[in-house]
This record gives sequence, C-alpha cells and structure tokens, in this order.
Amino acid sequence: MTAWFDVARALIRRPRLWGTALRQIRVMAPDGWWRRAPFLPVSAADYMRFRLVTQYGDENHRPAPGDVMDYLAWCRRWNRLDERG
Repeated sequence: MTAWFDVARALIRRPRLWGTALRQIRVMAPDGWWRRAPFLPVSAADYMRFRLVTQYGDENHRPAPGDVMDYLAWCRRWNRLDERG
C-alpha cells in the first residue's frame, strides 16, 4: 500500500495528469466495483500481478512512481491522438 501513496504523491505534483489518472481508474476498474469490498475502483488482483510481472519480472515488486507517471503520460498522449481521429 505504501507504494501507492508514493504514486499519489508523485501525481499530486503533476496536475496535467490528474484527468488522465481518473480516466484510467474508470477504464481499469472492474464492473460493479462498488458492490464488493474494498468498495474502491481498483483493478483486479490478477491484472495487477500480470502488469507487475511484465514490467518488473516479479509480482511482488512495488510499482515505481516514475514508471506510473510515464504510463499516465503515455495514456494522455494516446488519448489525444485517439480524439483527433
């Protein structure tokens, strides 16, 4: 959980990524997340394990805030390209 606080602190310093972060939370949250504990829009554990293994080679590796910011910046650029059609 500490790693996600580090990610949140990094995100606070990058206001232009706030909208992208909210969009990605919405896109990656499982359907009906509000009906199941922990009642937060968090990605499925299997998906997070997959992402950590493909990124770091270890499902127990803590996500690096810089890597998450790079991912959000990439999403932001991709969404802008997609909107241009």
